[in-house]
Amino acid sequence: MIGSGGREHALAWKLAQSPLLDTLYAAPGNPGVANCATLVPLDVTDHAAVVRFCGERSVELVVVGPEAPLVAGLGDDLRSAGIAVFGPSATAAQLEGSKGYTKDLCREADIPTAGYVRVTSLDAAIAALSPFSLPVVIKADGLAAGKGVTVAMDRAEAEAALAAIFEQPGGEAVIEEFLVGEEASLFVLTDGVSLLPFGSAQDHKRVGDGDVGPNTGGMGAYSPAPVLTPALERQAIDTIVAPTVAAMAKRGTPYSGVLYAGLMLTDRGPKLIEYNARFGDPECQVLMARLDSDLLPVLLAVAQGTLDQVAPPVFADDTALTVVMAATGYPGTSETGKPIGGIDAAEATGAIVFHAGTRSGDTGVVTAGGRVLAVTARGANVTAAQAAAYRAVDALDFPGFCRRDIGWREVAREAQ
Repeated sequence: MIGSGGREHALAWKLAQSPLLDTLYAAPGNPGVANCATLVPLDVTDHAAVVRFCGERSVELVVVGPEAPLVAGLGDDLRSAGIAVFGPSATAAQLEGSKGYTKDLCREADIPTAGYVRVTSLDAAIAALSPFSLPVVIKADGLAAGKGVTVAMDRAEAEAALAAIFEQPGGEAVIEEFLVGEEASLFVLTDGVSLLPFGSAQDHKRVGDGDVGPNTGGMGAYSPAPVLTPALERQAIDTIVAPTVAAMAKRGTPYSGVLYAGLMLTDRGPKLIEYNARFGDPECQVLMARLDSDLLPVLLAVAQGTLDQVAPPVFADDTALTVVMAATGYPGTSETGKPIGGIDAAEATGAIVFHAGTRSGDTGVVTAGGRVLAVTARGANVTAAQAAAYRAVDALDFPGFCRRDIGWREVAREAQ
């Protein structure tokens, strides 16, 4: 397994439970992953080294967790060496790697999404702003770890966001219509032909309670997302995900892996906000916490092109909710090297503490990133799962902060 974040800890935790597993290696992993896998000090940007290690250890499946190695073509290099990979090719990963690529595909395949224009210079971008109503959405056209989006409430904010993008050499941007509705995340596995729905979630991107402040990589999530009803999920698969898979195959770049569709549920039905080419973080944590069936055979089936031959995943009927513990300063410059206490006490409440930005220090686990832990708990509904997660949060001795309102929309609906 490739990666070192909370998503990868959740995947390793679930894969380690499989009776089909012989040995699980993780590169580079983190202190939490070390509890369920053998850590390997590989530089995952050195594709030849990764391929060589897999050949020497007779690795039968590589699960690529984060997006950057996928966009960089690690999956292609492993497949060329005859090693099965869960994750798309570099070309197919452009669904996440380039906002413009995805918007153009949506236009080509008549997939419902926000109106947009692609721009490659600041002058063109400023000129293109005029037809858009406010607020307007400004997106950097590239990997941005969930943070390259500005919802500009006035023209000055929009122009500032565009200026920041075009300060970088080769900057490109997408200007989008602002969609009104509630967001939800839909996960679908595909081997390029067959589709297998794999749950829903709702993320909380803003750093502060009440959804205020700058966007982050995600401050918490819960699964399932009741707002994405079975009927809306079916509509999203039929009008968004299935046409995407068909369009990618038609282009000669079939998509294999998980398609994470960020959706806006508008009064005209689901519309695509963006695609991710991997499981979300922290959405993966709540999906894995609810998954009652074996993860390994379904990932292997995706990699081998036999998804139509496996049983659908079985998820628990209850809710999982995760709270991200963030370092002081996040999403700006984060304080690192700070000791973390109380993880055992938090897990004694029944929660799972997934490590993200951590490392082993001289006296124990310390902070090593912006998003540090994902405290995950289950309950009969969102209200109960939220209470269980915050009981675990309160057992930590953590040198940072978290949002205290994860799941707030659904908690309010459940109280009605």
